[in-house]
Amino acid sequence: MKYIELKIHASRQGVEMVTEMLMRNGITAISVDDPADLQDILDKKNEYGWDYIDDAVKDRPDREPQVKVYLDDTEEGREQLQQLKIEVMKLKSLELEGKFGWDVDFGRLYAEAEVVDDEAWKDKWKEYFKPARITDRIVVCPSWEEFEAGPQDLVIDIDPGMAFGTGTHETTRLCMALMQLYLAKAGIGSNSGQAAEQAGASARVLDVGCGSGILSIGAALLGASEVTGVEIDPDAVAVAKENVEKNGLSDRIRILEGDLTEGLDLEADIIVANLMADLVMRLAGPARDHLAEHGVFISSGILVEKREIVSQAIRSAGFTIEKVVTDGEWCAIAARK
Repeated sequence: MKYIELKIHASRQGVEMVTEMLMRNGITAISVDDPADLQDILDKKNEYGWDYIDDAVKDRPDREPQVKVYLDDTEEGREQLQQLKIEVMKLKSLELEGKFGWDVDFGRLYAEAEVVDDEAWKDKWKEYFKPARITDRIVVCPSWEEFEAGPQDLVIDIDPGMAFGTGTHETTRLCMALMQLYLAKAGIGSNSGQAAEQAGASARVLDVGCGSGILSIGAALLGASEVTGVEIDPDAVAVAKENVEKNGLSDRIRILEGDLTEGLDLEADIIVANLMADLVMRLAGPARDHLAEHGVFISSGILVEKREIVSQAIRSAGFTIEKVVTDGEWCAIAARK
């Protein structure tokens, strides 16, 4: 399907006026790329409002702000495009006439448009998602790839869709490895072969913030008898349910829409949470309430620099830290109730 991408270049003051103009004209789906917004986020690093920003996002901090909207590539869409271009020119004229005061600068207010084909970009990311070994037993394979599994391999067939969780990120690998270890310890203390599956056979697992469902599926493949995945994003819930069904595990995994553990009435032997540092700290108390005696809380998505503050929050919630593993700038923590 083809769309018209309208890109309007403006200053930060201009972005506000352009956005207001677009909304007056019935446009509500608006994308704003303002490097100053990123700087605002970076300045709040010590408030733990964010965990990680890819370096690629921080490129060219001096670039010009842009406002983008997408219109249907139809006669009606092209008429709407011309009207919006006229509105942009009117806005620039009013600025030059001093209608908003002589000390304002809305920037270039330059509008450019091009026809884009969503087929050219919507599946582009699939080129980089290949079968990946997450642990010595777990392999994640996208639905459009083939993989020849070995006798000890447990293969997760997954399509992340609009949800986080391909298994290739360090945080997912760390969480999966600890979950495999503790599912084995739940029984006879072995983490290889059939023994691991038998060991986890009586274990109940709660996956908080399950995303695509990758950890929930991994838990079931490793032998957990009952797995519950909770996710606040309804799109991710739909994706996770599809992935669970695709892997033939609907009888052992249920996916629920919810915020962390709020409203849940269940007890688990292992809780896994691949979230962010502030969410892990918020979850520590509720996690203890939902764990069986001597249950294990496994958390990931934590930058190494935040290891101590997160560990302290987990201890304060009534846990003993048993194991911390790291991969690059990330770490995961296993704590016993």
